[in-house]
Amino acid sequence: MSKNKYQFESKIHVYRDTKRMTQQELAELVGVSRQTIMQLERNRYNPSMMLAYSISKIFDVTIEDLFDFSEVEK
Repeated sequence: MSKNKYQFESKIHVYRDTKRMTQQELAELVGVSRQTIMQLERNRYNPSMMLAYSISKIFDVTIEDLFDFSEVEK
């Protein structure tokens, strides 16, 4: 059974593509590595609230717009 009760799906790549922004450019704007952005886009990294908030401000959307949160079914 999964440790986490919740899962998320990132839509960062959608917003990033819309703005024609590279992973590196976004990473520099929010102060993380390109690898962190890559892991976020692949749903392999759970961001801190501050990082999620910073990314949402770059794209002028809410955190809920960036990530689909759902409860893991047992």
